[in-house]
Amino acid sequence: MDQPATPNSFRTGPDEQGMFGIFGGRFVAETLMPLILDLERHWNEVKNDPDFKAELTNLSTHYAGRPSKLYFAEGLTKHLGGAKVYFKREDLNHTGSHKINNCLGQILLAKRMGKKRIIAETGAGQHGVAAATVAARFGFPCVVYMGATDVARQSPNVFRMKLLGAEVRPVTAGHGTLKDAMNEALRDWVTNVEDTYYLIGTAAGPHPYPELVRDFQSVIGIEARAQILEQEGRLPDTIIAAVGGGSNAIGLFHPFLDDKDVRIIGIEAGGRGLDGIEHCASMNAGAPGVLHGNRTYLLQNADGQILDGHSISAGLDYPGVGPEHSWLRDSGRVEYVPILDDEALEAFKLTTRVEGIIPALESAHAIAHAVKIVPAMDKDQIVIVNLSGRGDKDVHTVASMLGMEI
Repeated sequence: MDQPATPNSFRTGPDEQGMFGIFGGRFVAETLMPLILDLERHWNEVKNDPDFKAELTNLSTHYAGRPSKLYFAEGLTKHLGGAKVYFKREDLNHTGSHKINNCLGQILLAKRMGKKRIIAETGAGQHGVAAATVAARFGFPCVVYMGATDVARQSPNVFRMKLLGAEVRPVTAGHGTLKDAMNEALRDWVTNVEDTYYLIGTAAGPHPYPELVRDFQSVIGIEARAQILEQEGRLPDTIIAAVGGGSNAIGLFHPFLDDKDVRIIGIEAGGRGLDGIEHCASMNAGAPGVLHGNRTYLLQNADGQILDGHSISAGLDYPGVGPEHSWLRDSGRVEYVPILDDEALEAFKLTTRVEGIIPALESAHAIAHAVKIVPAMDKDQIVIVNLSGRGDKDVHTVASMLGMEI
């Protein structure tokens, strides 16, 4: 069972205005505010509704395949020669990542609200696939906005979305990545306010999205906490997850936030290094600002213009982060560190070779940090890494990086 938040808990936010300290909120156009308030009203109704919870649990179990496994990575543990490494196997979910957790919750919410059309944004394509999947399951037309750059480097997922009946709209503005896709999805939403539900993919955006996405994804940490207690009889020493917008990470972290002896580490995309702008490490090299309806850490220039950044991973290629992560960074409860493209690529290759598991490049960033810290830890210590998705979608990117052809 999940543990209730205690007074002064790290798990009590956001407040009624959607603020985590100075982060969060809802900075949106006036035309969107009635929709946001209507969404908040329905969210407050369903989040404690036993019938809603029962329907979501049933779908999560029988459709998505939960609970996902907590797997002792024996090969990687032996190779590193330090602490025991466990993987939370979100890659085993239907559609191949953690994204289905949030999409199932939101499609039920859209149905409850009487919406007739689904829109979504995607970077690596995993959220787009999950959104298209639940739209197909419930008979909704679905439009997925995807940066043109990501369309090119994630072609298998584009094809999957189209097979599922979704319309994929490439976005050529900016660098054609996740930020630009999110911009276009918001424009669509403003234009089609009456019948459209925006099924957002990460723990960012205007309130209540960061809260509701977190709560739908917290099943990851709730399960992991119970599973490690069952398998090892105690909590882990360290938990690690990759952070783009931050949904898989906040899903793992949230149920552990009040366990003060558990070290929590979020991994940002260090790209080609933090000296220039070819990275997406907003919390290590950015500053607070407003983007996509919330105040959070962002990559921006001296004039406050948002920078595009870079990552080998399409899913981490976002110049901001969910507001709760920004608050956790400033509070000191969670550490956020960058991992470079090359380090993630090496971890991708290592995990594939010693575990027979091809991880998503997003997850490979988290594994890369485990590779750094595990050898110096005691053999009786425990590390959980969130394996947020499988790497089928990334084989073309990796092949190109290695100078190989498929």
